[in-house]
Amino acid sequence: MNEAHNPWTVLASRQVYDNKWIGLTEYDVINPGGGKGIYGKIHFKGLAIGIIPMDEEGHIWLVGQYRFVLDAYSWEIPEGGGLLSEEPLESAKRELKEETGLVAAEWMAIQEMHLSNSVSDERAIIFLARKLRQTDASPEESEQLTVRRLPFEEACRMVEEGGITDSMSVAGILKLRLMLLEGRL
Repeated sequence: MNEAHNPWTVLASRQVYDNKWIGLTEYDVINPGGGKGIYGKIHFKGLAIGIIPMDEEGHIWLVGQYRFVLDAYSWEIPEGGGLLSEEPLESAKRELKEETGLVAAEWMAIQEMHLSNSVSDERAIIFLARKLRQTDASPEESEQLTVRRLPFEEACRMVEEGGITDSMSVAGILKLRLMLLEGRL
């Protein structure tokens, strides 16, 4: 199979929905097996940013909030959106301070990923933030956050036991665990 070859044929497309954050397009297609059908694509107009703040004692910070889309409470790493015109690191610095009040002197991108590539083109970058200093948080009006500092291994257990289900949080925590086990940090 040629990995660069696109086996899909687009017959027509129509914009179904559009706002300043996302767009939804529906496509009439011929799929790789030759059948006709439709395909929907959610286009994100920004970059998803996640941060794992870790202190010298091996503790990280999580934020908890009620997620409207899930209709449930969620524990996750500090996250937010970045403008495509802005450096991802600048977005990460802003989101970390906004949600937790933390400012970091040391930053490292540890994971890039697509969040749900069967329906969305949303791309994410997860950073590790270290050498932390506490300042005042300033969450957005739509965020009612609980900030929690906990041992990294406890966050790993939360992932393993299903207490953390957010995809960026799961991927970032597991990637950091792998990096620590392999001695890459």
